[in-house]
Amino acid sequence: MRHHGRVTLFTALTDHAPDPSLAHRRAMAEVTVAGPDGTPLAGTDVVVAQTRHAVGFGCIGFELMDHVNGRSSDPVYDNDFADRWLDLFNVATLPFYWGTFEPTQGAPRTAETLAAARWFADRGVTVKGHPLVWHTVQPRWLLDRPLDEVERLQRERIRRDVGDFAGVIDTWDAINEAVIMPVFTAEENAITPLARLKGRVETIRMAFDEARATNPGATLLLNDFDMSTAYECLIEAVLEAGIRIDRLGLQSHMHQGYWGEEKTLRILERFARYNIPIHLTESTLLSGELMPDHVVDLNDWQVESWPSTPEGEERQADEVERHYRTLLSHPAVEVVNYWGLGDRGMWLGAPGGLLRGDGSPKPAYERLRSLVKGEWWHAPTTLRTDDAGRVRVDGFLGDYEVSLPDGGPAAALRLDRAGEQTAQVRLAG
Repeated sequence: MRHHGRVTLFTALTDHAPDPSLAHRRAMAEVTVAGPDGTPLAGTDVVVAQTRHAVGFGCIGFELMDHVNGRSSDPVYDNDFADRWLDLFNVATLPFYWGTFEPTQGAPRTAETLAAARWFADRGVTVKGHPLVWHTVQPRWLLDRPLDEVERLQRERIRRDVGDFAGVIDTWDAINEAVIMPVFTAEENAITPLARLKGRVETIRMAFDEARATNPGATLLLNDFDMSTAYECLIEAVLEAGIRIDRLGLQSHMHQGYWGEEKTLRILERFARYNIPIHLTESTLLSGELMPDHVVDLNDWQVESWPSTPEGEERQADEVERHYRTLLSHPAVEVVNYWGLGDRGMWLGAPGGLLRGDGSPKPAYERLRSLVKGEWWHAPTTLRTDDAGRVRVDGFLGDYEVSLPDGGPAAALRLDRAGEQTAQVRLAG
């Protein structure tokens, strides 16, 4: 699903009808299993096990940066945290906020971030960088520079980081929250004046062009929290300007309450019409008191203590399950990224994690795991081939392993499209 020019700018909403049965995410494959010599293995027991989902179940990896770089202040907590992270997620978002990534000009924190990216990648996790261009968390040393110099430095920053991480991080939030960028007033920064001068579309072009020129194979997202028609208008203007958007990022920080199925599907239908795969890039649901409705900018809500509560945890578990079921029911959704596994260090101090401050799992963690690694997962299953060496594999799209029960030769199997299909695998030691 990708935009290929102005003719296909919009597609019919019926092309993206949600299906709670998730049939669009399942395959029924007739798999012929052969031995090392290529001969089909008739009447043979084989074990079929899923190893990875095609859907991206993501989370930020910020909390593991110190652990990976040998700076853990609580190794027991961090080890358990890492195990729980890896047991549930297959996509990690790492921080590239310019102000903290390069607090001193010319001294970016490339080495430690690359170490974290490689740690995740070595464990089969896809890594995304967030973000290349944003008006918030900006370096102080960029202030009071002439705008042409700000633009030059921003372009250089994009090329440097995309190039340094190519092959480890090939997915980026190219630009974050461009709808508000030119009119942002909450804090002084050098990017808002640049965006005001260039305009939103040309600022977006800058981000996408520099990233794509450096890594032509990169997957680039336009990401925003603004779910109003302003974001739709911006997307349309960007596409009309000939800028290719690989993925649309939609934020869903639900600090003021769960959106609900109807609102969620309505939002998905509005943005699915661009025929661009959707990533829910920043999802949060609370297990404590909700933020008051009168708060417009979530950052304005500052409290001394914001605890998780037993009642809130039960609510969060139900809402997490409902949210993920709703998102996966929509064919346009490719990745769902939760914004923080644990309550320690959670944005705004909110009780939005799936783990408590002590690292113990909340009901929401167990509920989500029961979906991702239970209901939506093909656990190791022994099947017997027929006279032609065939077995039927019914499972969610993704990567599988086919092996003999004694742990001998194995083969990789990928279910990459919904519905009926055939496949052949050859077991090899």
